[in-house]
Amino acid sequence: MSNAQHTNLDQRTREEKEREAAMGEISAVLLNLEHAISRAEKALKSIRKTGAHPNAELALDRELEVLRASRKRLMQQTYYGALDSLQMF
Repeated sequence: MSNAQHTNLDQRTREEKEREAAMGEISAVLLNLEHAISRAEKALKSIRKTGAHPNAELALDRELEVLRASRKRLMQQTYYGALDSLQMF
């Protein structure tokens, strides 16, 4: 396919392209949050198995809550347009 043909097929506006790029960045952040949640769950399971470090268990439990809340908030604010009161004008 020539450049001219490719250009004709891509009729997105600059704003649409920028929005798509931004959503790609959000997707990358969400993927990292998913990985962090998965890793924290694995660590918590391992630590609980030994029972050797109750403070680490508590810290990971709390951090999992924070990570899950961050993931939910980011998804709601970007994919669904839900804004919390701090971002309203």
